[in-house]
Amino acid sequence: MAVPEPNIARLLGAVVDVMEAELHRRLEAAGFADIRPSHFAVFRHIDSEGSRLTDLAARAQMTKQSIGELVTALEERGYLERRPDPDDGRVKLITLTRRGQESRATAFRAFREIEAHWGERLGRRRVDELRATLAGIAGLEPAPG
Repeated sequence: MAVPEPNIARLLGAVVDVMEAELHRRLEAAGFADIRPSHFAVFRHIDSEGSRLTDLAARAQMTKQSIGELVTALEERGYLERRPDPDDGRVKLITLTRRGQESRATAFRAFREIEAHWGERLGRRRVDELRATLAGIAGLEPAPG
Protein backbone atom coordinates (compact mmCIF):
# COMPACT_ATOMS: atom_id res chain seq x y z
CA MET A 1 0.00 0.00 0.00
CA ALA A 2 1.36 3.42 -0.98
CA VAL A 3 1.97 6.01 1.70
CA PRO A 4 -0.23 9.07 1.02
CA GLU A 5 1.48 12.34 0.23
CA PRO A 6 1.54 14.73 3.17
CA ASN A 7 -1.20 17.31 2.83
CA ILE A 8 -0.36 20.98 2.38
CA ALA A 9 -1.45 21.88 5.91
CA ARG A 10 1.02 19.38 7.36
CA LEU A 11 3.80 20.65 5.09
CA LEU A 12 3.11 24.29 5.95
CA GLY A 13 3.11 23.41 9.66
CA ALA A 14 6.43 21.62 9.27
CA VAL A 15 7.94 24.64 7.48
CA VAL A 16 6.72 26.95 10.26
CA ASP A 17 8.26 24.60 12.84
CA VAL A 18 11.60 24.60 10.99
CA MET A 19 11.58 28.38 10.61
CA GLU A 20 10.60 29.05 14.23
CA ALA A 21 13.28 26.67 15.55
CA GLU A 22 15.94 28.41 13.47
CA LEU A 23 14.61 31.83 14.47
CA HIS A 24 14.76 30.84 18.14
CA ARG A 25 18.35 29.62 17.72
CA ARG A 26 19.37 32.88 16.06
CA LEU A 27 17.60 35.06 18.63
CA GLU A 28 19.32 33.15 21.41
CA ALA A 29 22.72 33.61 19.74
CA ALA A 30 22.02 37.35 19.39
CA GLY A 31 21.41 37.78 23.13
CA PHE A 32 17.64 37.25 23.28
CA ALA A 33 17.77 33.86 25.00
CA ASP A 34 14.77 34.65 27.19
CA ILE A 35 12.37 34.77 24.23
CA ARG A 36 10.49 31.50 23.90
CA PRO A 37 8.70 30.24 20.79
CA SER A 38 5.37 30.76 22.59
CA HIS A 39 6.19 34.50 22.70
CA PHE A 40 6.11 34.61 18.90
CA ALA A 41 2.29 34.79 19.16
CA VAL A 42 2.70 38.31 20.58
CA PHE A 43 5.56 39.49 18.37
CA ARG A 44 3.84 38.16 15.24
CA HIS A 45 0.67 40.18 15.88
CA ILE A 46 1.71 43.41 17.59
CA ASP A 47 1.45 46.59 15.54
CA SER A 48 4.53 48.82 15.39
CA GLU A 49 2.53 51.65 17.03
CA GLY A 50 1.15 49.29 19.68
CA SER A 51 -1.86 47.02 20.05
CA ARG A 52 -4.67 46.51 22.49
CA LEU A 53 -4.73 43.21 24.34
CA THR A 54 -8.11 42.31 22.84
CA ASP A 55 -6.74 42.85 19.32
CA LEU A 56 -3.67 40.70 20.04
CA ALA A 57 -5.90 37.93 21.41
CA ALA A 58 -8.16 38.03 18.34
CA ARG A 59 -5.26 38.01 15.86
CA ALA A 60 -3.49 35.17 17.69
CA GLN A 61 -6.78 33.30 18.15
CA MET A 62 -6.11 33.04 21.86
CA THR A 63 -8.06 34.01 24.95
CA LYS A 64 -7.34 37.40 26.50
CA GLN A 65 -6.07 35.60 29.59
CA SER A 66 -3.60 33.45 27.62
CA ILE A 67 -2.21 36.30 25.51
CA GLY A 68 -2.16 38.47 28.65
CA GLU A 69 0.14 35.96 30.36
CA LEU A 70 2.54 36.10 27.40
CA VAL A 71 2.42 39.92 27.36
CA THR A 72 3.14 40.04 31.10
CA ALA A 73 6.10 37.67 30.70
CA LEU A 74 7.53 39.81 27.89
CA GLU A 75 6.88 42.98 29.87
CA GLU A 76 8.80 41.53 32.83
CA ARG A 77 11.70 40.70 30.48
CA GLY A 78 11.79 44.26 29.15
CA TYR A 79 10.41 43.66 25.63
CA LEU A 80 7.01 45.30 26.05
CA GLU A 81 5.35 48.05 28.01
CA ARG A 82 1.76 49.12 28.55
CA ARG A 83 0.86 52.75 27.87
CA PRO A 84 -2.43 54.62 27.95
CA ASP A 85 -4.15 54.54 24.56
CA PRO A 86 -4.23 58.16 23.29
CA ASP A 87 -7.64 57.46 21.72
CA ASP A 88 -9.16 55.96 24.90
CA GLY A 89 -7.49 56.56 28.26
CA ARG A 90 -9.38 53.64 29.80
CA VAL A 91 -7.46 51.22 27.59
CA LYS A 92 -3.77 50.30 27.52
CA LEU A 93 -1.71 49.92 24.38
CA ILE A 94 0.95 47.27 24.43
CA THR A 95 4.08 48.60 22.74
CA LEU A 96 7.57 47.37 22.03
CA THR A 97 10.35 48.79 24.18
CA ARG A 98 13.75 49.53 22.68
CA ARG A 99 14.77 45.93 23.53
CA GLY A 100 11.58 44.68 21.88
CA GLN A 101 12.35 46.69 18.75
CA GLU A 102 15.90 45.32 18.70
CA SER A 103 14.63 41.75 19.00
CA ARG A 104 12.12 42.37 16.20
CA ALA A 105 14.86 43.79 13.94
CA THR A 106 17.01 40.74 14.74
CA ALA A 107 14.09 38.44 13.88
CA PHE A 108 13.45 40.18 10.56
CA ARG A 109 17.14 39.91 9.69
CA ALA A 110 17.06 36.22 10.65
CA PHE A 111 14.05 35.62 8.39
CA ARG A 112 15.91 37.20 5.46
CA GLU A 113 18.96 35.04 6.18
CA ILE A 114 16.89 31.87 6.52
CA GLU A 115 15.15 32.56 3.21
CA ALA A 116 18.50 33.33 1.56
CA HIS A 117 19.79 29.96 2.80
CA TRP A 118 16.72 28.26 1.33
CA GLY A 119 17.44 30.08 -1.93
CA GLU A 120 21.00 28.75 -1.96
CA ARG A 121 19.79 25.23 -1.19
CA LEU A 122 16.69 25.06 -3.38
CA GLY A 123 17.17 27.86 -5.89
CA ARG A 124 16.18 31.50 -5.54
CA ARG A 125 13.47 31.20 -8.19
CA ARG A 126 11.74 28.36 -6.33
CA VAL A 127 11.73 30.32 -3.08
CA ASP A 128 10.38 33.41 -4.88
CA GLU A 129 7.68 31.27 -6.50
CA LEU A 130 6.80 29.77 -3.12
CA ARG A 131 6.43 33.25 -1.63
CA ALA A 132 4.23 34.39 -4.53
CA THR A 133 2.09 31.24 -4.35
CA LEU A 134 1.58 31.56 -0.61
CA ALA A 135 0.75 35.27 -0.96
CA GLY A 136 -1.82 34.38 -3.60
CA ILE A 137 -3.42 31.70 -1.44
CA ALA A 138 -3.53 34.08 1.53
CA GLY A 139 -5.00 36.88 -0.59
CA LEU A 140 -1.96 39.08 -0.01
CA GLU A 141 -0.80 39.44 -3.58
CA PRO A 142 -0.86 42.88 -5.18
CA ALA A 143 -3.81 43.61 -7.44
CA PRO A 144 -3.04 43.22 -11.15
CA GLY A 145 -1.93 46.53 -12.67
